[in-house]
Amino acid sequence: MQKTTIWKAYFWLAVGAGVIVALDQWTKAWVRRSIPLGETWLPESLARLSPYARLVHWYNKGAAFGMFQQGSLVFTVLAFVVVGAIFYFYPKTAPEDWWIRLALMMQLGGAVGNLIDRLTIGHVTDFISIGSFAVFNVADSAITVGTGILLLRMWWTERNERGKESDAPPSEEEAPLEGKDIAADG
Repeated sequence: MQKTTIWKAYFWLAVGAGVIVALDQWTKAWVRRSIPLGETWLPESLARLSPYARLVHWYNKGAAFGMFQQGSLVFTVLAFVVVGAIFYFYPKTAPEDWWIRLALMMQLGGAVGNLIDRLTIGHVTDFISIGSFAVFNVADSAITVGTGILLLRMWWTERNERGKESDAPPSEEEAPLEGKDIAADG
């Protein structure tokens, strides 16, 4: 791949991930400034949704959706590894495979958004609460959706490749034996 193509790929990766990081950090700052820790909020016009959806100011030191609360250092290191892996693999993806590129942008934006929280305030701010599901944030959502897109794209690609293999004519080893003279041993 040419250097200009690689830099162009990194540029778009930075733009896509940057939008996610900006939205994530803006929403978390608003929540920290507007909702006391442990309190919930919902506009009065949407009060009927309160049992199902609300904003709540919470934080966690673990992974997405409040898992592994004692693993803050592990998840900080893991975030750096993920960021490095994405920077390594992103320019290697085909430019026309924009699904993979979108997935990697979302995962990078989410990883960096939560990493910023871990490095600056020591925990990740969460605020989206739906039903009895764990409280999460924009970065968690980006990571989850990006991972889903990546898995679906990999499944779709594998499915299509299997379809091409089954449509291909059989090789000589796989060809049926009808009409061939087979000598008996012995």
